Amino acid sequence: MTSTASEFHALLPWLALQQAPGLGPVRGWQLWQRLGPDWLNADRLLEAGVDDALRRQLLAPQHELLERLLKWLHAGPDRHILTRDHAGYPWLLNQLPGAPLLLFVEGNTGALDLPQLAVVGSRHPSYVGKENTQTLVPPLVEAGLAITSGLAMGIDGLAHQATLNAGGTTLAVFGSGLACCHPKRHARLARQIAESGGALLSECYPWEPPQAFQFPRRNRIISGLSLGVLVMEAAERSGSLITARFALEQGREVFAVPGARQNSQACGCNRLIQQGAKLVNEANDVLEELAGFSAAAVKIHETATAQSLPYPDLLDNVGLEATALDVIADRCQQPVHEVLTRLVELELAGWVESVPGGYVRARRS
Repeated sequence: MTSTASEFHALLPWLALQQAPGLGPVRGWQLWQRLGPDWLNADRLLEAGVDDALRRQLLAPQHELLERLLKWLHAGPDRHILTRDHAGYPWLLNQLPGAPLLLFVEGNTGALDLPQLAVVGSRHPSYVGKENTQTLVPPLVEAGLAITSGLAMGIDGLAHQATLNAGGTTLAVFGSGLACCHPKRHARLARQIAESGGALLSECYPWEPPQAFQFPRRNRIISGLSLGVLVMEAAERSGSLITARFALEQGREVFAVPGARQNSQACGCNRLIQQGAKLVNEANDVLEELAGFSAAAVKIHETATAQSLPYPDLLDNVGLEATALDVIADRCQQPVHEVLTRLVELELAGWVESVPGGYVRARRS
């Protein structure tokens, strides 16, 4: 929806649903599915049994709002307005009953359907929380995950920046309109995200300032876009726990990095782990839980430790399933007796394990 103004009359029914007091995204989507795209007339609403009060609300003129949105749309490059029936609307988010009726996007809409991991946490992280974010995010990016967060101070901003530094793609979900970046000091970071192949998105109209009630609402979008949510560091009453709760309700994976009990900023994470969240010490702890990333998890560790691995050419040919000695030797193009000697050394060092049928990679490697 980015070419001519005439095409955007198709937005009017969506604006009617969005503006109807008390309707909300769930009932609005149900009504849209019941009525279809060409329902914006009194007869159609009457036929569908819509009551008088709601019918009057839905038929209220929205042309001024439409013009204002079109003005925003054409004022800058790579701006998009996605309705729930639009082909570019993120598929994973669209499976949720309460997904936004409208999404406002700046940047690459193709990023919306990348496999994403939400990374969230305290606005006032400890040194350990900062370090964990800066060390755990790059291998997740290398495995092929886009990182999604809320552009807030603290862990959110660190996660976005760590992704950019690693050459990855990151998405920022605003709790305000896209023209009102919050916090303002992250305006430059937001531009970097959009310019580096990522995306900024919000369900708020572009000119809407940040409001407290919008931030918990935007958390359902952060988790809804993602395969899982990783909480880096969070206090007992952190807003990050709201995102984790949404993730559970949406059937997403929840991960948490543990911390010392003396660290008040870690209490929320420790509580999540008590309640069943996956404890995370390294990137592979996340990757092995996400469908399609288990193979990438192996690649990650090999890349990160390639210089320190003993006999890396041999280890490259020992997989997660039993591999016979003669197969390993054939792949390495080395004599069987030399391969066996090295495998024994690797087993003693904890890199491989001897099992019926051959050898497998040990957990350490």
